[in-house]
Order: sequence, then structure tokens, then C-alpha cells
Amino acid sequence: MSVWARVRDAPKLDKVRWMITYCTEIILVLPIAGYFGLYLRWERDGVPGPLVLGGAVLLAVFNVLSTRPLRIAVKGGRRPTGILAVTGAITLVLALLGQMWSIPTWLALLAVFARKRVVVAASLASIAAFNFYISFLDGYNVSLMIPVQFLCTVISVGVVWANLALWRLTKDAYDGEDTMARLAVSEERLRFARDLHDLLGQSLADVAAGAEHAERTLRTDREAAAAEMFEVRDLSRRSLREVRTVVQNYRAIDLDEVLASVRAVLEAADVRCTVRTDTGSLSPETRTLLATVVREGATNVLKHSKAESCTITIEDGVLEMSNDGVSGPVSEHASNGLAGLAQRVRAVGGTLEARPDQAGRYLLRAAVPA
Repeated sequence: MSVWARVRDAPKLDKVRWMITYCTEIILVLPIAGYFGLYLRWERDGVPGPLVLGGAVLLAVFNVLSTRPLRIAVKGGRRPTGILAVTGAITLVLALLGQMWSIPTWLALLAVFARKRVVVAASLASIAAFNFYISFLDGYNVSLMIPVQFLCTVISVGVVWANLALWRLTKDAYDGEDTMARLAVSEERLRFARDLHDLLGQSLADVAAGAEHAERTLRTDREAAAAEMFEVRDLSRRSLREVRTVVQNYRAIDLDEVLASVRAVLEAADVRCTVRTDTGSLSPETRTLLATVVREGATNVLKHSKAESCTITIEDGVLEMSNDGVSGPVSEHASNGLAGLAQRVRAVGGTLEARPDQAGRYLLRAAVPA
């Protein structure tokens, strides 16, 4: 799979994370000016070549290591103390060579993990210490270096803080959507539990009262007791019908909601999902059955394949769900869930099959009366 295809098909949260990371790493361009500064120290001020070369090597190491802390932070990793310590030591050595350009970047790396007041204090201290030091060196204009270093520090640290805040807001919004989905499921389960409680609570109480009364009547009037037991039987059958009605209504799945949910789940698992459906003319029973097939098919894609793309089409009561992540014989990927669904589909006069198609993709096809 090409790099462009991976970027195009990546989940939205990953795309936002990449954008924030790469935009923030623009500040890493700043230390590159240090190479020119080292050249000037060698050419103009007569600093020994080996010392300048060593500084250039250290600056290259700094540039490489400085790409890691922000990536670790946005992935939720622990603070990379070792990287911060090494880059801090390199920054100190370069500062002794009169190079300011890596200081703002190191402070930006520190800002990813340290408290704001610590970063502010370190920034002011670094500006004061560095300009005090270069005041004893030749070729530096302290009155110019102070505002330049201050501006570079504000931009570097400010960019990191702003982009980290944007990432946290994005992550919270993404987590909030997942929480809302789980909450909706929990509320539906509670609603079903309340319906069953309201229905069965009174019915079972009536059955118990009728049976108890029949038991007392049995001692004196067997015919009256038998009549009451017939009433208890009728009440039990009526309660059973009501429970079945409630369960049937509860099991009526909204096909459009299932399609939207399956697409979101697959894309969250890095599977590009394309949905093309025409469901307006389908009966409620057909919609519920196809929704069950779609949900089972999505489960199989996640559990039994390494798919990168999945296509779902529904037209005239025919569902086709294909993915590119299954290899090997069909028997290796057989699903007990599909076997049960096949029986349900055949019961309404339809067909269900799962097999590789001519294009080399794995196809789940269900055809039911529209």
C-alpha cells in the first residue's frame, strides 16, 4: 500500500495528530541557523575548526533528538527525561560556543512536559544568562540579541502550548463521541429493563396471587380452584405474548444507524469503509435482518481479517459486503455467527453466502425479499 493511500485512508484522529505534530515541528527549523553561526565563528572569529566541527555534529544530534518529545507527548507516552537531558546538555555546549539558536527550541521541548511557570522562569533565566555570557565575547551585539532571543523563545514556546491545547481539545471531542455512543447503548438497555420490569412485575404478581387463591379454594371447592387455575394459565400466556412483543420491538434494529455505526468502527480500526445503499423501499423486517448481517460482517472483518478497505452496498434487498483482508481457504475464516444468520435468512426465503469473489476480495452476500 502506498504512502499516499495510507495517509488518505488513515482515521481522522491520526490525521489531526500528524497535522499538529508537523506544524509544531516547524520550530525545529530554527536551530539550523546555528550551522551558519558556527561557520561565522570559524571564519570570522578564528575558532578552531575541530571545535566548530564538533559543534556542528552536536547540533545535528540535537536536531534529530528534538523530533521525539512532541510525538511522545501526543501519543500519551511518559516524559522522555533522557532525551531532554541530552538535548539540554547539547544546548549548553552550543551556548558556550556562542550559539543561541538551539535554546528556544529546547525550551519548547521542555514546555511539552513542564509546568508553565517553570518554562517561563527557565526562558527568562536563559535570556539573561546567555546575553550576560556573550557580553564578554567579541562580535556580538547584546542589545540586538536580547530581543531576537526573546522573540524566538516566545514563538517556539507559544507554538507548542497552542498546538498541545488544540490536540487536547480534539482528543476530548473524539473521546466524547465514543462516550456518547456507549451512553446511548446503556440508556437503551435501561429502557428495556424498565419495560420488562413494568410488564413482568404486575403480571407475575397477578399469577402468584391467582395461584395462591386457587390453592386456598382447592380445599373447599375443586371446580372453583380449577377455574381459577385456567385464569392463571390464560394470564401467563397473555404475559408471554406481551414479553415476546416487547422483545421483538427491542430487537428491531435501525439499519441506517447500524451502517453509520459500522462505518465509524471500521474507520477507527484503520479500515477504509465505503457505503452505498438504497434502503427506502425495504420492509421493517428486512431492514432488521440486513442490519444484523451487516453487524456480524463487520465483526468478522475486525476479528478475522487484516482488511484495509471494506465496501457495503444494499440494493433491492441484496446486501454485498466485501473486504480485501482475507487470504487462504474459506474454511479458515468460517463464522458460527454467519451459520446462524444463514438459517434466519433462509427462513424468510432468502440466501446468504460468504466466499472470495473474482477480484480476490472476501464477499458476504445476503439476498432477502425486499
